[in-house]
Amino acid sequence: MAERIQKVLARAGYGSRRLIESWIKEGKLQVNGVSATLGDQITEKDRVTLEGRPLSSKRIWQQSMPQVLLYHKPVGEVCTRNDPEGRRTIYQSLPAPEDGRWVSVGRLDLNTSGLIILTTDGELANQLMHPSNEMDREYAVRVLGEVTSEMMQTLRDGVELEDGKAHFSDIQPGGGEGANSWFHVVIQEGRNREVRRLWESQGVQVSRLVRLRYGPVIMPNKLKPGRWMMLEGKELEFLYEEAGLKTKTTKRGSVEKVAAVKDVELEKAPKSKWPDKAAKKAAPRSRKADDQPAKRGPRIRGRNDR
Repeated sequence: MAERIQKVLARAGYGSRRLIESWIKEGKLQVNGVSATLGDQITEKDRVTLEGRPLSSKRIWQQSMPQVLLYHKPVGEVCTRNDPEGRRTIYQSLPAPEDGRWVSVGRLDLNTSGLIILTTDGELANQLMHPSNEMDREYAVRVLGEVTSEMMQTLRDGVELEDGKAHFSDIQPGGGEGANSWFHVVIQEGRNREVRRLWESQGVQVSRLVRLRYGPVIMPNKLKPGRWMMLEGKELEFLYEEAGLKTKTTKRGSVEKVAAVKDVELEKAPKSKWPDKAAKKAAPRSRKADDQPAKRGPRIRGRNDR
């Protein structure tokens, strides 16, 4: 059965659909010796090359279970694969995937910490990031300056930024004292520094920003900065369902048996703290505790309601 080339290569973990489409536009992909064009379809009989290098037909068409990983990005790391300024990247803290390469579902800027989802399935990444799916991104924000109820309503209604109108689909106070106050906000877009720019439009400054949730995936309390956790079993199946994709055959055990937090050494990475005491207490401190299998996997919003 013929399928679009960007869909097939994304599913095989070569990159996101957007990246593969850029390869096509730049003439880097060839099918049977002819430069590919957007909309081309391929079958198992076709020979695909990338910049003259043949791509493995076995890898392209195999239906092995993709990997999905949750990473707690600390402040001070960048989300690019190679940084010209020599800063630490998130990929230096991640394990090598079994097949393919890690595709990041969205990014966080240098001074933002929190949840990043990475997967070897480019099709899944595309579905989670596509604007039509309106995936929630929930953040804990510490704001420096006075925030009034009128300002909060303005941020819900929408503010005209330099790249178009933007708004929070939800905003709730989260406590705090004096000039610093915490808020939980939700947006459904991934524009550059959108959360910070929305608050700055009201004359206040964001002093801390932590992503707590992406779509149905909530960052587990035990996942400390600089560490990662595999998403597997029923949790992974539910994520595919929420993304509107078919669940792929699993070759791993249930998340209760195998999902574990991995300890990763950070090289001069700044320490990051949770905005509330309960979350800090929930984070394991001993290496021995980190090596124990997790009693349950990452929380997925809505799964228990079904």
